[in-house]
Amino acid sequence: MPGLIGRGGRISHRQKRVKVQLPGQNVPDGDGGWINVPVPANPPKQWAYIRPASTAALEQLTGGTVLSQATHLVTMPFHPEVTTQTSLVVEDYPYPDRTFNVLGLVNPDERDADMTLVCAEIVQ
Repeated sequence: MPGLIGRGGRISHRQKRVKVQLPGQNVPDGDGGWINVPVPANPPKQWAYIRPASTAALEQLTGGTVLSQATHLVTMPFHPEVTTQTSLVVEDYPYPDRTFNVLGLVNPDERDADMTLVCAEIVQ
């Protein structure tokens, strides 16, 4: 069907392009510590729908519990490499990029068509 992106949603519902990043190797930071340098997933970019996380939406997704750190819900086509160790970088041009850590994920009906990610925005 024309106008679809992935198998489950219309392209007009996914206005933001996100870079999917996986945890990489630890490298020295120059001060005696270590930092983790993320690596791009395959495929590295997806179109996503990002919305603020309401209490009601979080309760529906997380089975009656609320993740107090969650700030946003991200819906995108299914990506097999996304886990709770994944981070998303939202290309928000002309504004600075925004980074989200994935706290949880939902694969509706286990169809591998769409996924909803419960995320926390990293404020810098």
